[in-house]
Amino acid sequence: MSENKKGLTLIVSAKESFLAKGLLNKLKENGVNAEIADTRIKDLEPYREEAELFILFMTAEMEESTDAIVYIKDMAGDLDRKIILVGEQEAYEEVIKIIPEQLVLEWFNRPLDMEKLLKCIGKYLEENTGENAKKSILIVDDDITYMRMVYEWLKDKYHVGMASSGVQAISYLARNKADLVLLDYEMPIANGPQVLEMLKSDSETDSIPVMFLTGHGEKESVLSVVSLQPADYLLKTIDKPTLLGKLDAFFSHSKNVNF
Repeated sequence: MSENKKGLTLIVSAKESFLAKGLLNKLKENGVNAEIADTRIKDLEPYREEAELFILFMTAEMEESTDAIVYIKDMAGDLDRKIILVGEQEAYEEVIKIIPEQLVLEWFNRPLDMEKLLKCIGKYLEENTGENAKKSILIVDDDITYMRMVYEWLKDKYHVGMASSGVQAISYLARNKADLVLLDYEMPIANGPQVLEMLKSDSETDSIPVMFLTGHGEKESVLSVVSLQPADYLLKTIDKPTLLGKLDAFFSHSKNVNF
């Protein structure tokens, strides 16, 4: 496994086929960080955080590995990654029953056009990794309707995760990276300040900036937890352009918020 897996392209094949191995060699020749993994879950798990793009070789053996296909689908969905499918029409039609089409970057029929595939991979990595990589935002809110609305606002510009409770947020962050958490101030069981305190008490999450989402116009309730160092607080009445503007400014300048 590569030590440096930034921008990793993960080729998944039930066996190291001639085509899969040839693609791996071509990618490495072009300076792309790539690996091949088997369809066993234990072989896929180490790549969960680092894989930026999945290339799935759809063989008869792969079609039988439903658990692997579901795992890859969940990884891509959770982390807002894309999947390239390589295989014949019949195999594609079976796999697409499991993998939503919005997660599929491209499908390549056989015989495989290797040059076209390489260009597709290169373009995606150039636009979505390294300095061009999208920031990751986790929205935490028990109001599912509001949370989905904000998700729709942000999904084209950011990798966006969702959690409807503090427990779900902690669980999500144990498995996924986030550059910012948009946290509902008032939630049942564990409210926003309590969740923020939990994040601050864990060395794995203590450096993740948090912005409170609040339905209150007064600043006093948010100021009461200023010792926990929230990055900002946003009124839930905020509109899409204003929210995007605030997030752009935050990520561009990492500026401190004055209450």
